[in-house]
Amino acid sequence: MNNEFCQSCGMPLREDTKHDQSTAYCKYCADENGKLNPREAVQAGIAEWLKMFTPSKDGVDFMKRADSYLQAMPAWAE
Repeated sequence: MNNEFCQSCGMPLREDTKHDQSTAYCKYCADENGKLNPREAVQAGIAEWLKMFTPSKDGVDFMKRADSYLQAMPAWAE
């Protein structure tokens, strides 16, 4: 398992993004005990992140895009 990146969202695991209780997930994807947050919560966070890179948001389903993104991540791969 590659622990240089969050296994849930792909964020680089640095001192400012690492979760204190987990080596596999960032502080945005894990709860205070290091347990992976529910997929829906992570997906909503990814959707908000994707909006920052989309100049025109008309007609874009960011939740669907986030779902596709998460399917490529080890924590969510089916």
